[in-house]
Order: sequence, then structure tokens, then C-alpha cells
Amino acid sequence: MTEKNNKIYLTTPIYYVNSVAHLGHAYTTLAIDVLTRYYRELGKDVFFLTGTDEHGAKIFEAAQKAGKTPQGFCDEVSSLFKKAWGNLNIGYSYFIRTTDKNHEEKVAEFLTILKDKGFLYEGEYAGKYCVGCEKFVTEKDLVDGKCPDHKCEPQDVAEENWFFKLRQLLPKIQELIESDKILIRPENAKSEVLGVIKQGIDDISISRKNVSWGIKLPWDESQTIYVWVDALLNYWTVLQNFNKTEFWPADLHLVGRDILKFHCIMWPALLLAYYKEGAIDQLPKQIFCHGYFTIDGQKMSKTIGNVIDPNNLIKKYGIDATRYLLLTQFPFGNDGDVSLGRLDEKYNSDLASGLGNLTARVITLARKSNIKNQTSKIKIKSQKVKQAILEAKNKHNFSLALENLKIDEALGAVWELIGACDKIIDTEKPWEVTDQKSKIKNQKVIEDLLLALQEIAELLKPFMPQTAEKITGQIKTGKSEPLFPRLNF
Repeated sequence: MTEKNNKIYLTTPIYYVNSVAHLGHAYTTLAIDVLTRYYRELGKDVFFLTGTDEHGAKIFEAAQKAGKTPQGFCDEVSSLFKKAWGNLNIGYSYFIRTTDKNHEEKVAEFLTILKDKGFLYEGEYAGKYCVGCEKFVTEKDLVDGKCPDHKCEPQDVAEENWFFKLRQLLPKIQELIESDKILIRPENAKSEVLGVIKQGIDDISISRKNVSWGIKLPWDESQTIYVWVDALLNYWTVLQNFNKTEFWPADLHLVGRDILKFHCIMWPALLLAYYKEGAIDQLPKQIFCHGYFTIDGQKMSKTIGNVIDPNNLIKKYGIDATRYLLLTQFPFGNDGDVSLGRLDEKYNSDLASGLGNLTARVITLARKSNIKNQTSKIKIKSQKVKQAILEAKNKHNFSLALENLKIDEALGAVWELIGACDKIIDTEKPWEVTDQKSKIKNQKVIEDLLLALQEIAELLKPFMPQTAEKITGQIKTGKSEPLFPRLNF
């Protein structure tokens, strides 16, 4: 990450409150939590932002269906997101809501400056608008005349709006993306964005005339600020409002593919228009796009009934096990399928029989051999243990993998170390004592395994913080307690 006097700024998208937190939301938020914990362990000052997107026609309709006021509906659902992140042990710095008054005020100020600089103009829009996507669409975006994501026909809209001069900024944005000054990863996401730019994009409407639930344009209260402009500005408004501008710009925006173009094209364009001189230094450093989730081969859908509440996984597996299972389903950044049956198998194999069993074996061996904790005072003697640790940290590039968002690979390196330690126990058989020489040898092996276990705990801190603490506690006390009771199914 780019350092700004040791400051790092990491963000999730802000999530629409038309539905409660699900597995996809949890996956994204957990990834940023892992990076935040990792960088904080390195002594970095990290600002981790998440929150909820609460304006727009889609939210207004959802509130009406629920028989609530828009604000009451938003308050309720936003609190459920906060509760889910608390249950998942997410350590965010701030949870922003776009209905926060200080956010609304800063959005209005930002657009007033864009108007004063000549980047906004009044015009007429006539076209199709998908309420579900909260965006204007063209015929090429539709399948059989319907939005492919929401399976409904878009509305025909003709109204006077305010427009943003996006087209004049596109050449600069294209240049910055091609040169990786705005780094878009994975590479296929970068190619997708550049393809959209090269096809040509019109100026965008930044306001709507007949949307009641949103922020009014300060110079034209008949117009409501387009929800995507409102939402994107959250990354900027929070630092302005809380005097945290030393964290600007964002080092990483983590987004899903469905919102990639908004973050890679519209967002940099708004910032270029606002800052103008020296704007390159004000743009996000990296935008990383993770893949789509499917559940047992099917897209998550309320109709199908396969939308998974992370709270239910936590009840079944526990907090840290849920964190691990979510992060290791498939390579981070790729599309992937979550198999519910596979979650049980992975819990038992990786956690109960893997990490949990190794911890119990090592702690039990140490206790039976009357080896007291002194891991801070001794150095590893066994070449096998030393090599296993070095491979996890260096050969498998634990830190590099994590910093490049190869989160599953970083965890894979830890599990390589776990497997190596199990193999050393099976090979060395340190419980077999035949004479004084074997006793001394076994003691050295067990001491080394305790050190390796402490290394495993340290590496696991960003991913499974409670488990890391439990392992360290067991090393200190010499008392073994099951970390992950085996599931019977």
C-alpha cells in the first residue's frame, strides 16, 4: 500500500439497505477487516470505512412495501448491518450512512463547487432507467427488453436534469488507467473498464426530478442528487467531516463487479473535476474487483431462498470458523461457488482435524513432557521446523500474497505450516522415550513445535483473531481446550 505518513485508507462499498447483510456483503467486509488487522500489526495507522447506502427510488419502494417511512426503514436495516459486522468481529473505523446530515451537507458542497467550475449544466434526458440498478440503461444492457439482474423492464424517463461533463474527462481517465496510475485489479477488470471507455460514454445525469428520497440540489430543490453520486462521495465526505484528510486518497476500494464502472470511471471523473490541478494525487490508488458469488451453483436470490445470512453461519460454526470458511471458498478476486455441504467438510478437515488437532497435540505433548512455556527465550533448533516456518513466511510469500489481496493463498501458507508440523510429530514421535538421549531430543522437538505454534497464531491474527489469542493462551498456560469441536453430520 502507498504510505501517507504511515496512514492507510481502506474501504468497502456502502451497501444498499433494500436487503439485509448477506454472504456477499460479509465476504467483502471481512476481506478489508483482514487487511486492516494485518497493517495495524505492522504498526500502520489504518482508517477502515464501511457503511450503508440509503437514498434513491429503490429504497423508497422497499420502505413502502415494508409499510415504513424511508428513514425508519433505513434505520432498521442499517442497524442490522452493524449487528452482523459486530457478530463477525469486524473492526471498522467508521460506519457511514448516506442519511447522515453531515454527509448530505458535504455532498451538496461538493456539487456546488463542480457547478461553479462549469462541470455541471442543465439539460433534458430521455431514456430508460432501471430502478433496481439505480442507473440509466441502454438497449445493449438489456436481455429481451429486461434488466438481466432484476428481470424487469426499465422505466421510460423524460425529464429536465443536471448533467456532469464526463466525456471531456474520459481521455485523462483512460490514460491514468492504462498507465496503472489508477490501478485496477484483477487485470480482467481493468480490461473491462477500458473497453467501456473505448465504446464511448455520454455525459451523465447527476440529478433526478421525480425522486423524493434523497439529497436536494442546493441550487434547484426540484432536483434530487443521483444516488450514485451521493454514494460515491461517502469516501470523501467522511474524512472531511471528521478531520481525517491526512488519510486521503483511498489506498484501496474493494468492490463487486456490478459497481466496477461507477468506481473506475464516474468516481475518478468527479474527483478530477473537483481538484483539477494536481488531481492525480487525489485519486484512489487501487480499485480491486472481486468476483460473483453463487450458492450451490445458483445465483443468490430471495425467490430461490438461497440468500445466506452470515449470522446463521456464525451460530453454527462460530465467529473465527465462519471468517476462515468464507475466505477460503475460492481464489480471491475470481467468480466462485459456495457449497453449503462443503462448508461442513472444510470445517472438520481444516479446523477440527487441522488447526484444532495440531494445537491440542502440541500443548498435550508439552504438558506431558513437563515443558513450561518459554517461547520468548529459546530459538528453534530443529531444521525441519525452521524450514517449515520459513517456507510459510517466505517461499509461499505470506505477506506479499496478503498485500496483493491473494487472501486465500496467504491462508494456504499457514495451513502448509500446520501440515508440516503434523508431519514432524508423526515422523519424530516425540512421545516415545527410550533413554536420556531420546528424552533430550524429544524435548527439543516439542519446544520447537511450541514456537511453530506461536508463529501460526501470529500469522492467523488478521484472519482469526480470537483463535490466535486462544492458541497463545494455551501455550502460556499449558492447558489444552478444543478450539473447534468436530461436527457430526
